[in-house]
Order: sequence, then C-alpha cells, then structure tokens
Amino acid sequence: MSEARQRPQDRWDAKTGLVTKGFKVKESVAKEFTELCKNQGVSMGPLITQMMQDYIDQHK
Repeated sequence: MSEARQRPQDRWDAKTGLVTKGFKVKESVAKEFTELCKNQGVSMGPLITQMMQDYIDQHK
C-alpha cells in the first residue's frame, strides 16, 4: 500500500516503531489483568511493554 493510502495511525505506528503482537493467554488471567489495569487507571500496552523490557534486561 502506498504511503498516501495508509491510515494515519498506521503511519504513526511505523514512524514510532510500534508493532501489533498477538498471542494467547488464559482467559481468567486476561480478565483479571484487564480489570486490575482498569481499576488502577493503567494502560495495558505500556505495562506489558515494561514487563517485556524488564524480562529482557534480567536475562541478557
């Protein structure tokens, strides 16, 4: 797809290096995580990113 036809969000994601990752988790864990994030006013994406970075840093 040409750059002019990309959605603005897709251009922003490409510019900032963001990618969509898909994986499966237990439904109960996903529901509890979603609810906790909502109750604490925390966005799930940045929190998952931080957890992933912490794991990388610990295991390098």
